[in-house]
Amino acid sequence: MHLALITTTYTILKKDLKSEMRNRYVVNSLLMFIIVTISIIRFAIGDEKVEPEILSGLLWIVIFFSASSGLSRVFIKEEEKETTYALKLSVDPISVLLGKLLFNGVLTFSLNIVIISLFILITGFVITSIPAFIIIVVLGNLGIIASSTIIAAIIAKANTKGTLYPVLAFPVLMPLLITVINSTKLASTGSPIQDFLPDMQILLSYAIVVITASLLLFKFIWED
Repeated sequence: MHLALITTTYTILKKDLKSEMRNRYVVNSLLMFIIVTISIIRFAIGDEKVEPEILSGLLWIVIFFSASSGLSRVFIKEEEKETTYALKLSVDPISVLLGKLLFNGVLTFSLNIVIISLFILITGFVITSIPAFIIIVVLGNLGIIASSTIIAAIIAKANTKGTLYPVLAFPVLMPLLITVINSTKLASTGSPIQDFLPDMQILLSYAIVVITASLLLFKFIWED
C-alpha cells in the first residue's frame, strides 16, 4: 500500500514536471513577473534608505503573488486538458494531492531562489541571521504551498477561477504573511534566536494544520 502510494505520487510529480518543462508556460511567465516586479520596486525606492520591515514586506509580497500566479493552476490545467476523470479512475486521491504538493514545492522553492537572490542583489536587502532566515523561508513556503494547493483544488471547477483564487487565498494566508514578514525583519536586523522561536512555532503549526486538513478533506473535494 505504501509502496503503491509512493510510486503513484512520484508518477504524478514526474508527469507535471515533464509537462511544465515541455511548454514552460508557468515558469516563463513567473520569471518575467519576478524581474519586472523587483525592478519596479528598485526604481520606486531610488536612493532612499528603506527600513528592513518595509523591505521584508516587499519581499514576501513578491513571493505571495508569484505563488498565486503559479500554484493556482496545478488543478486547473487538469480540467483544461480533460485529464481529471482519468486521474480519478486510476489514481488514489491522496497520491494526487501529494504529487501536486511536491510539484508546487519544487516550483515554489526554485522560484524562491531566484526571487530572494534578485531581491537582495537589486535592492541591497541585508540578511544578518542567515540560518534563521532559511528556516523562515522554508516554513513560510510550506504553508503557502499547502494552502495554495488545496485552494487550487477547490476552485478548479469554478467558472471564475482567476478572480476566486486570490479572494480565497489572501484571508487564509494573511496570518502566515504577517508572521513571515515579522520574522524576516528580525533576520535582517540580527535579532537573537529566541526572538524567532514564537514565529517559527506559528509557521510550523500553520503548515502542519493545513497539510493535515488537506489530507483529510481532499478526497471529498476531488470526488465532488
